[in-house]
Amino acid sequence: MARTSPPSLRIFDSLTKEKTIFSKADPDGKAVTWYTCGPTVYDEPHLGHARSAVSLDILRRVMRDYFGFKVRFVMNVTDVDDKIVLRGRYQYLGTRLQKEIESMERDKAVREAISVGRAAFKHYLSNHLPLLSSETTAKAYLVEANRAYADVVEGEPTDQNAKLKMHIKTCQSAAQALDALEKVPNDSPLSDFFYGAKDVLYPYLDHLYGSTVDSRDHSIFTAVARKFEKRYFDDMHALNVLDPDVTTRATEFIPKMVTYIERIIAKGFAYPTADGSVYFDIAAFEAEGHPYPRLEPGSRNNSALRADGEGSLANKSAIKRHDVDFALWKASRPGEPTWPSPWSKAGGRPGWHIECSVMASEVLGSEIDIHSGGEDLRFPHHDNELAQSTAYWSTKEKPAPWVNHFIHTGHLGIQGLKMSKSLKNFVTISEALERPEWTSRSLRICFLLGGWHEKIEVTQDILKAGAAWESRINNFFINAIDIMRASDGLTTESSSSLEETPAFTSLDKAKADLHEALCDSFDTPAAMRIIANFVGECNTTQLSRVAVLSASRWITRIVTIFGLNREGEDAVLGQNGDDDGSGQLQASALHSQIIAWHGAEIPHAAQQPVYAASKLRDDVRQYVLSARGDIDYAALEKLAEHIDTDLRQMANANADPYQATASRFHTDIQHVASEKASAGEILSLCDDFRDIHLYSLDIYLEDREGLPALVRPLDTPLKRALAEKRAAAAAEVAAKTKRKAEEAAKQSARDNQAKINPAELFKNELYSEWDEQGIPTRDAKGDEITKNSRKKLVKMYEKQQKVHREWLDKCERE
Repeated sequence: MARTSPPSLRIFDSLTKEKTIFSKADPDGKAVTWYTCGPTVYDEPHLGHARSAVSLDILRRVMRDYFGFKVRFVMNVTDVDDKIVLRGRYQYLGTRLQKEIESMERDKAVREAISVGRAAFKHYLSNHLPLLSSETTAKAYLVEANRAYADVVEGEPTDQNAKLKMHIKTCQSAAQALDALEKVPNDSPLSDFFYGAKDVLYPYLDHLYGSTVDSRDHSIFTAVARKFEKRYFDDMHALNVLDPDVTTRATEFIPKMVTYIERIIAKGFAYPTADGSVYFDIAAFEAEGHPYPRLEPGSRNNSALRADGEGSLANKSAIKRHDVDFALWKASRPGEPTWPSPWSKAGGRPGWHIECSVMASEVLGSEIDIHSGGEDLRFPHHDNELAQSTAYWSTKEKPAPWVNHFIHTGHLGIQGLKMSKSLKNFVTISEALERPEWTSRSLRICFLLGGWHEKIEVTQDILKAGAAWESRINNFFINAIDIMRASDGLTTESSSSLEETPAFTSLDKAKADLHEALCDSFDTPAAMRIIANFVGECNTTQLSRVAVLSASRWITRIVTIFGLNREGEDAVLGQNGDDDGSGQLQASALHSQIIAWHGAEIPHAAQQPVYAASKLRDDVRQYVLSARGDIDYAALEKLAEHIDTDLRQMANANADPYQATASRFHTDIQHVASEKASAGEILSLCDDFRDIHLYSLDIYLEDREGLPALVRPLDTPLKRALAEKRAAAAAEVAAKTKRKAEEAAKQSARDNQAKINPAELFKNELYSEWDEQGIPTRDAKGDEITKNSRKKLVKMYEKQQKVHREWLDKCERE
């Protein structure tokens, strides 16, 4: 990675819709300022959050650890938002109701719970499932819903259908909880009812009592935000996502937001309204020559997106000067948190977009190098941020760009739809990481295999592709350890003497190709192919220790930069980034870095006995296979002699499980040699040593044609792969056994049929008279057999005559 000039990094910029040369506010230095829109913390983090956070983490690591920029990464946490406000009220009102009811005498509590549950169920049906009568009972709900919404349930996945399916599912859960309480009021726990019906109870309670919640008690709302903020960061740590250098929270910047808005008003780009809200004036902004919107010009008149951005003020368009104007400050309604403001005695709260403008400006100033987020934030959120920040910072003498580059990550799709909390079609990060095939590393590999700004569908195919890539890297590292294990450092070969060898030429090309890929807007799919192809070449080439060290060092560093080698980061990323392949790396140091990648290793106590026993096994297998049945058992016994001395010198040989296993295998080989066992028995003993004895010690021998067996630590992915391989082999054996049994049954049936003398073939209740050959002349009723029927019977007779004759001949031969 030695370079004499700065890299020509190009970034796909959402502002220009094309790749542009990376420019920054610090043209002579390496400092880069970066602001990203973080989570709105009102629910469990899901894989959609993982997609954006992990992809941005990869880009950040590449900027910092590959290109060497000093990145200052700032992320906000939106902790005051319509969804958080609503969730806070829901939790507060729901908890209050549950405590009130559970404090009552049991019969009264059940009656009250059923009454509230029925009213809430009716309210939810009226608002979300209009094709159903609001009088539909919990007991009849499922049948009625499937009848009324059959087209939705069975239809193609669309956003509209997904929302209806969500409402159908929500009502189904509530109906089941309510029906259970109605059926067995004395045995059904009230806690089960409240949990199952909460998603219909909460909106109903908020409809009745939401406006009565104390708007000055911010803890009702911040408790929700703090809870899910912690969940978010816990999940980010599980995904090996770096913490932000600075984390900002909206509620900590409220006074700054008020001051910021006042300046925009003073410059003529915003106006207060009678209700205490403040709106950004798009017409005044455009009159000064500023275009709007810049990121998504075609979405300007998309009322649905604008309404989503306005939240609780979406139905107040009448008080705005223009439909496209957006809220900088919202007049708080009853039941919503409020902060002091100069525009209303009742106070208010910030608009969604102003939060990020103020926090980014306060921490990073008037010019930010990179602003990022998910692609759904382009409009209206980032377009509105850009407009109000430009209005704040720009002057006629000095127009301010505010952001040099906007980058947006693509969505994570599930069944063709965007993963979304509002659609409740999401898989939480914690749920995903509980699945054996969705590890932190496997998810990151999947995201690396897709473009960071493109949509990714998590499918079995992409998971398999990611597993195949990881397996290829694993095999390379295991091979590297195997080659290096005999040496603590470099041999007398110098790297300079090998620089022109194919291995070093391939490494230089891989480095150059990967550098070009990363300069090309962080093209990680191309980078992953380059790494995989290079590793493939290494896996099929006999490499010296020097070549292995150089290749391993480079691959280890790149996968660590990508965030795939969590445990090795301190050691690997502490090295000099300008790796020209000439560094005198010690094999033992690199070995520890590779172990950090692999997450498993052969215990030190196991290495001497296991490698010795593995060599004996290789020698025995090679000898038996080459002997072709003509085994010299004295020669076989002699093969075991070389390990005997080593095992005797090991301390506590019978106490250590590895030494004991190796000694037992040595004894077994001597025994089968003395008993003159068959080749099959000897090879079976070798297989048992691999598949049973070492497997139980979490060690696996991978047999390789023409090479010694590879000694591997038995980690979870390998166990899973071996289990799948064995299951497939067992299924194949079972299928073969079944086919043999079916064929045997068919042959038995054919033999039984062939035994029948043709004269007896038709002697049954279907016929009443036969000729001298035994062919029927009359049926069971006494009617004469027709000519056509007789022709068929004659053919059957002649066929039976043939097979019966063959059977008799076979019996005579046997």
